[in-house]
Amino acid sequence: MHKPLLATLGIALLATTSANAQSVNIYNWSDYIAEDTLEKFEAETGITPVYDVFDSNEIVEAKLLAGNSGYDVVVPSGFFLERQIQVGLFQPLDKSLLPNMENLDPRIMEIVESHDPGSEYSVPYMWGTTGLGYNVGMVTERLGEDGPLESWDLLFDPKVAAQLQDCGIAVLDAPVEVVAAALNYLGLDPNSETAEDLAAAEALIAAVRPYIRYFHSSQYITDLANGDICLAVGYSGDVFIAADRAAEADQGNEITYLIPEEGASLWFDMMAIPSDAPNPEAAHAFINFILKPEIAADITNYVWYANPNAASMDMVDSEIANDPAIFPTEEVMANLYALKSHTPQFDQVLNRSWTRIKTGQ
Repeated sequence: MHKPLLATLGIALLATTSANAQSVNIYNWSDYIAEDTLEKFEAETGITPVYDVFDSNEIVEAKLLAGNSGYDVVVPSGFFLERQIQVGLFQPLDKSLLPNMENLDPRIMEIVESHDPGSEYSVPYMWGTTGLGYNVGMVTERLGEDGPLESWDLLFDPKVAAQLQDCGIAVLDAPVEVVAAALNYLGLDPNSETAEDLAAAEALIAAVRPYIRYFHSSQYITDLANGDICLAVGYSGDVFIAADRAAEADQGNEITYLIPEEGASLWFDMMAIPSDAPNPEAAHAFINFILKPEIAADITNYVWYANPNAASMDMVDSEIANDPAIFPTEEVMANLYALKSHTPQFDQVLNRSWTRIKTGQ
């Protein structure tokens, strides 16, 4: 479930669009596309991509619910897309315009069936997990080599989190995912909507709230890379981007990504076309382009997120294809949980709980 560079690129592309040229308006996560994907798309199709970014599912959902967003393609996570389909925010796909769907991995398509049966409204873009990223040197200096380096204890055990306060802890501003992680850590159903379970999760997070520096869904990438924080709840590919940037900077910051032993959420980001999209034909062209094996491989090789394109795997860098933190083994997959769509009533309760957590009140 990724900024300024891509937003600038989108503005530049928009500025060069002639009055009569065809364009496609795309709304995607920040830091979530290869550097040359948009350029290649325009060269192949003649359609100018106008690219905007967001960093939370809540933001894109609010824009879609407000109507007239102007976007032709959006990329929400599957557990948000589920309910967005139910309220009519997306139009059915014309699969005759998407021949590259044949490249998608049948095993992945079986999993995303729970979000969109028959892929009537969407196709998967990338997928990953939500776990922990940490600065190896800073964390081991404080916790020692025998610290809980494979566990959510790094965040949820107050005695451990207190030791990391000085070097900085960041948490996603994503209530569904963070509360689910807390519930799973407590041995509860991560998709539970009971008041008792939510209260238990809130109490767990509140206990470590004094040690959390901030809640944000993208800032942690740069801060991890620069050594400004030492622990983050983050999306798998984002942490790998931070690790790559840290290695390039060569300032002694080694970043690693952890799928904790207690388990983590498995999510899929889905390409879909809003029901009021200005240019659905161009939207189909963009989605079909992303489903080309070489394009999917390009994106994975750049952003370090797993893609659902089976035909692309021979073109994915071996370092990425063979990394179990990116493409988990069957054993690790068995310990992951998929998030489900919440009811609107529970979302209201959850958001109030999240506000209390963030404000510490």
